[in-house]
This record gives sequence, structure tokens and C-alpha cells, in this order.
Amino acid sequence: MRFMMLMIPKGYQQAAPGAMPDADAVAAMMKYNEALQKAGALLALDGLHPPSRGARVSFAGGKPKLLQAQSAQRKRS
Repeated sequence: MRFMMLMIPKGYQQAAPGAMPDADAVAAMMKYNEALQKAGALLALDGLHPPSRGARVSFAGGKPKLLQAQSAQRKRS
């Protein structure tokens, strides 16, 4: 079974592409990842894109519906 763990810092919704969390938070997460790896529980460390490169999708009624594309939002601003 796979799980996804997200570290969501304050202000992430408005983060520019490539923005990183502070060094202490990154160090704590690295330490935790190393413990998971030593325990044999870590399968992958795949990264995610910032929200500015994504879209908001709803699955109401089991069908996907695009609610807001970030690129369209930026064009309106």
C-alpha cells in the first residue's frame, strides 16, 4: 500500500514555481524520510508541482469537472 505525505507550508497556495519551504522544515522532513528508508517503508520521493501549475478539479457524482485552471486565473488578473 502506498501513501502520499504532503508538507504544506503557510502561503503555499500563492507560492511561485520553484519556491522552497524554510531550511529547518526541510531538514526535519529529510530526517523523517531517512528513518522511513531505514525501516524499509519508503518507496519513492516523487515531487509535486506548485499549485500555480495545476488546476482544481471536482469529482461530484463520480465525474471530473474542471473548476478552475490556474493559467486562466492568471490571465484574468
